[in-house]
Amino acid sequence: MTNIILCGGSGTRLWPVSRTLMPKQFVKLFLNENTGHKDNKSLFQLTVERNSKICDSSFIVSNTEQYFLALDQLEELKKKNNKYLLEPIGRNTAPAIALACMVLDPNEIVFVTPSDHLIKNELEYKKVVEKAKDFANKNQLVTFGITPTFAETGFGYIESVNEFDVKAFHEKPDLNTALSYLEAGNYYWNSGMFMFKSGVFLDELKKYSPKIYDACRDALNGTGTLVPANGNSFSNSNQNLIRIKHEDMAAIPEDSIDYAVMEKSKLVKVIPSNISWSDVGSFDALFDELPKDENNNTTNENHISIDSKNNLIYGNERKIATVDIDDLIIIDTADALLISKKGSSQKVKQVVEKLKKQNSQLQNIHLTGYRPWGSYTILEESNGYKIKRIVVQPNKRLSLQKHFHRSEHWIVVSGTATVTVGDEKRLVRPNESTYIKAGELHRLENEGKIPVVLIEAQVGEYTGEDDIVRIEDDFERV
Repeated sequence: MTNIILCGGSGTRLWPVSRTLMPKQFVKLFLNENTGHKDNKSLFQLTVERNSKICDSSFIVSNTEQYFLALDQLEELKKKNNKYLLEPIGRNTAPAIALACMVLDPNEIVFVTPSDHLIKNELEYKKVVEKAKDFANKNQLVTFGITPTFAETGFGYIESVNEFDVKAFHEKPDLNTALSYLEAGNYYWNSGMFMFKSGVFLDELKKYSPKIYDACRDALNGTGTLVPANGNSFSNSNQNLIRIKHEDMAAIPEDSIDYAVMEKSKLVKVIPSNISWSDVGSFDALFDELPKDENNNTTNENHISIDSKNNLIYGNERKIATVDIDDLIIIDTADALLISKKGSSQKVKQVVEKLKKQNSQLQNIHLTGYRPWGSYTILEESNGYKIKRIVVQPNKRLSLQKHFHRSEHWIVVSGTATVTVGDEKRLVRPNESTYIKAGELHRLENEGKIPVVLIEAQVGEYTGEDDIVRIEDDFERV
């Protein structure tokens, strides 16, 4: 059985903790109860660990930026030999699952899971997965319905009949409708988890959404991963990394697996699942999962509470003091502060939409950005200049590149950098520096055994991250 892990989504309802280039599935959200620091595992890592116990392999579907985050976090877990399929743009869950299924044996059972869910009852989880596997072996398409614990209006629902048969899928309800679902007892939250044979799913996709099927097949053919025209045999590719071309991905119709297949197929079963599940889809949901102090505030060593209770206090950059404050969400990061009433955190998505309209980068990236070669942190930025701290990991190098609108000064703090500027290549050691003028071809490389740390001062009329022309790149970025 193969676990297809869907890494798409930017977790906008958890802004400013979650950003496009560091979405919630890769953020280590849960603080260590003993230290108060973020040294636990991310939701993605927890998903991999949980499903590695019941699946033979992992197949990770992500975009290019998230691929390197996944690689780093899998390395922390010492998980190797995974398959990856990289989407240049998202087209929703139906194409993502179809593309992965097309490179697997048609008889392979796949367990499709999001990468950002929290499941605490693993014993019951294993039981419902085994039940689902029985149905999948009988050529059924299985979805997992979470036993509701309250009248949630933010989830879709699955209506069951005769325990495992699906009567209908329902959109997110209003409160009165959700209360009636809860009272009826045969309605379940739609978890977004599925299980089926890859070939059975593709047959149903071809039957009910043939345009998606054909476009996915064409996209894979464009990578050199040949997929036969008939629906009964597939490539069974041994490639561990498949990159879809942008133009081929854009040609695939966008749709969810629910709309494209599950709501139309006659083969669908639902497994009622009481597994202590949360999609951690809002700060209200996160509050429920975090440890609390004696006043029901989330525990945080940087929080000073004076007569305050029932608050979510998240942030470890600086001290946060509250006085006579109740039922608030306070999220503090290095470059943004969110304050919300509890119960209103679903509206955070509207904040992100406003940031996009303002062409702000705050919804996109933190002050610290992670790259396949290491990371950078913006220390100061103003009109005409930007100062960064750059860390390059051993045996990694940045792309061979140039900038049109800025010059750069590099001062090495620790490690030894190999620097290419124009036709010259030389070593730059601690307390030494180099200068790259605008338009000059250059590259930064770490050939040593310890990280290279340097300070970069950019000076120019424009210092945005998109002022990069890559001539050569180890990571195949454009």
